[in-house]
Amino acid sequence: MVCFFTHSPATAQTLPQNLSNLNVDSYSDEQIRQLLQNSQSQGITDGQLIQIAESRNMPPAEAQRLQARINEIRKKDGNTANYGDASDSLASNGQRRQQNNAQSGDTLTRQNRIDIFRDLQPKIFGASLFRNARANTFQPNLKLATPINYIVGPGDKLIINVYGNSIANWALTVSPEGNINIPGVGILNVAGKTIEHATALIKNRLAANRYAVGNGTNVQVSLGDIRSISIRVQGELVRPGTYTLSSLSTAFEALYAAGGPSDIGSFRKIEIIRDNKVIRKLDLYDYLVHGNHKDDIVLHDQDEIHVPPYTMHVELRGEVKVPAIFEPLPNEKLQDIIDYAGGFTDQAYTARVKIIQTSDRQRRIADIFEKDYATYSPRRGDVYTVDRILNRFENRVVITGAVFRPGEFELQQGLTVSQLIKNAGGLKEDAFTGRGSISRLNPDNTTQQLSFNVQDAMTSSSADIILQREDVVSITSVFDLHDKYKVTIKGQIRRPGDFDYADSMKVADLIIKAGGFSEGASSKRIEVSRRVFDSDPGQKDTKVAQVFSINVDANLKFENVNFSLKPFDIVSVYSLPGYETQKVVRVEGEVIFPGYYTIEEKNEKISDLVRRAGGLTQSADIEGGSLKRDNAAVLGVDKTKLDTLTLRRERTERLRRLQRSYKDTLNNSLDTSQFRNNYVGIDLKKILAHPGSGDDLILENGDLLRIPKEQQTVRVNGEVLYPSAIVYSKGKSFRGYVLNAGGFSPSALKRGAYVVYPNGTVKGTTKFLFFNSHPKVKPGSEIYVPKKPEPKGNAVQDILAYTTGLASLGAIILGILSLKK
Repeated sequence: MVCFFTHSPATAQTLPQNLSNLNVDSYSDEQIRQLLQNSQSQGITDGQLIQIAESRNMPPAEAQRLQARINEIRKKDGNTANYGDASDSLASNGQRRQQNNAQSGDTLTRQNRIDIFRDLQPKIFGASLFRNARANTFQPNLKLATPINYIVGPGDKLIINVYGNSIANWALTVSPEGNINIPGVGILNVAGKTIEHATALIKNRLAANRYAVGNGTNVQVSLGDIRSISIRVQGELVRPGTYTLSSLSTAFEALYAAGGPSDIGSFRKIEIIRDNKVIRKLDLYDYLVHGNHKDDIVLHDQDEIHVPPYTMHVELRGEVKVPAIFEPLPNEKLQDIIDYAGGFTDQAYTARVKIIQTSDRQRRIADIFEKDYATYSPRRGDVYTVDRILNRFENRVVITGAVFRPGEFELQQGLTVSQLIKNAGGLKEDAFTGRGSISRLNPDNTTQQLSFNVQDAMTSSSADIILQREDVVSITSVFDLHDKYKVTIKGQIRRPGDFDYADSMKVADLIIKAGGFSEGASSKRIEVSRRVFDSDPGQKDTKVAQVFSINVDANLKFENVNFSLKPFDIVSVYSLPGYETQKVVRVEGEVIFPGYYTIEEKNEKISDLVRRAGGLTQSADIEGGSLKRDNAAVLGVDKTKLDTLTLRRERTERLRRLQRSYKDTLNNSLDTSQFRNNYVGIDLKKILAHPGSGDDLILENGDLLRIPKEQQTVRVNGEVLYPSAIVYSKGKSFRGYVLNAGGFSPSALKRGAYVVYPNGTVKGTTKFLFFNSHPKVKPGSEIYVPKKPEPKGNAVQDILAYTTGLASLGAIILGILSLKK
């Protein structure tokens, strides 16, 4: 959103409604930055900025150029540069919040009313001195000593201090008649006299009245309260009128109080009138350019300041430090205007200045050359434009690639490729000397490609090429002409992965780069697989890789092994044949010694673990015993795979297949939480009764055997009217527990109901003829009733569609039969 800045009517400037004559290239980078600051502080994006410019009749070509200039500035300053100041940000935030409730369609209209282009409009030189509301430039300092040329007048308070042989201290106010009454001395007229003259009069009067002034008695006169004076400021000012100021005020302060000259007021011919006579003329340019206060005189009561209209204005824009509208005097030249503007910027094209002149009937364009700046006399309405230098080089060549100092170089007379390579520090060792290239600009700015033999150019003058302006010489590295050489190591290594290939690299070198062997790695029978480049595609049994078996020292000590690696070799390091890491399982619940146990033998089973845990307690629910196992084991995934990504993908795919099969059966009604629980259904009672049987599973690393206490409740969840936990009662049926939970809900899928037993096994409902046969319920079980699937279509419409289709088919058959008859 955007915000509006308001000024008092006297200082407001007309918003620019027409940008048809705006020349983007005539403005400096600082002016473009100011434009960005104005738009950013008001929440306007670059795209909206261009949109606003086009809505104000900016030509499309200039709008594109403005976008290009903005992109150049942002690239130069950084794309995240902040061009708004803190006060603007605070203001814009509040104003944006106030306007957030406005209709979005009116945004551009409100933006068009904001003068974000005000800093691209010509400004009057020096006007900002008086229009800055935060400044207090010409406020007089009332704490300074009284000036000796200060004119005493009615209302001033004189402090007379007599000290020495005589002591007195008086504070006397000058009467409207201009007199002071010195106690014991009498009346003395001091009005219209300087403070120095008034002090001498007072001393003489005191000496004549028995005060031994000069003989041990001193007199000091200073100014106490300072009177106010009335000053009339008239003419072409922002706020003309009569002002009451301090008697120490100068002409500059009076001008500042009146807002300075208006847009048509003169800055150079300001008159100070006293007693109907012009006593001084002010040229504000002396102060603006040189800081000269010589004409800034102290004002008297009833003084008048007159600001006439300007005689002539000219505009200087483009690459000068202070582009603005200037007011030249009759004897001044173009060079004076350039000096007032602070001179040219670093990017200015100074050889000539474009000028648009105004004649009696029309305008004309001309060029002023640098030698004429000091002689050309400005004319009414002149507009001078200082262009930027071209963004191109007249003597540049570039070299890139396999040289020691790539970059830009001076194009010297007769510079050749070999000389440029020497200037760039010479060829690197990896330079490809068989072929180089030169990218050269044609006269029409198209590009052509020239190729040359680098070695020949360096050794033979006949093969050397003379370079031209903007040539780009490219020397290729041999490493750029093939894939980056890598070798790979996998298996029982601390940091497996890809590593940079080096010539004559050994397997032991690669193992050291990979951090050495991991625990349990075998240094014998390390396999190296190598790419094959000459396989016969016509043979089925052709080799696709060469495999070598290598032995290295277990401590990676240096040994003279002739076998060296080649690019793209894959090294595989295997485990020792008898190496095994400890596998830990846990048993918890109703056993004598619950806790963690390490598997002692590969074929250790559940019954062995129960025996090692001291057996079951008296309160154990043997039928509720469960085994929790990692999904990899549940789903039959090979956990010895090295590729964890493949392992994860295979595990996920198996889960999806299981879930899809159940969803196809129950129409999305199955709760798949049991797959996430990773429980393996076991019959612990049968296992302990027949140890070593097929039900007595072999333990896996991370297994958790849980034996609960004897259960006394059954939970009923899902599509029942009141899901709850119900006390187990021997002999109560599946339906009985559902009835205790309020019965089936209207959306219950009765044929999909199932029971999850405490040991993790699940049994579903079967169907016999038209009857559902629900599973048996045991203590600690959970009954789950799924929801009916949502109907996929309108049953009545489906019936009508089927009926219509059958009728149509019947009519076709009857038609065929009638034709045969």
